[in-house]
Amino acid sequence: MEETRKDLLMQVEGMTCQGCVNAVTKAIRRLDPGAEVQVDLEHGRVHLLTTAQSVEVAKALDAAGYEARAMTG
Repeated sequence: MEETRKDLLMQVEGMTCQGCVNAVTKAIRRLDPGAEVQVDLEHGRVHLLTTAQSVEVAKALDAAGYEARAMTG
C-alpha cells in the first residue's frame, strides 16, 4: 500500500540564493525521494507534496542550516 502524500507549506528562514534552493530541495528529497518541491525564494516558503510529516521536514531543513516551521499540515 502506498503512503498518502500530504500538501505542506513551510516557512523557511535563511534562503538567499539558488544554492539555498538546491540545498533545501536536496534535504527534502533525502527524506522523501518522491517529494514534489516548489521553493518560493522571495517569500521564504517551500510548498511540497510528500509522504513525510511536517516535523520531519522541519528537522531535515534545520539540519541543512535553515530554520523551518510548518505553516500547514
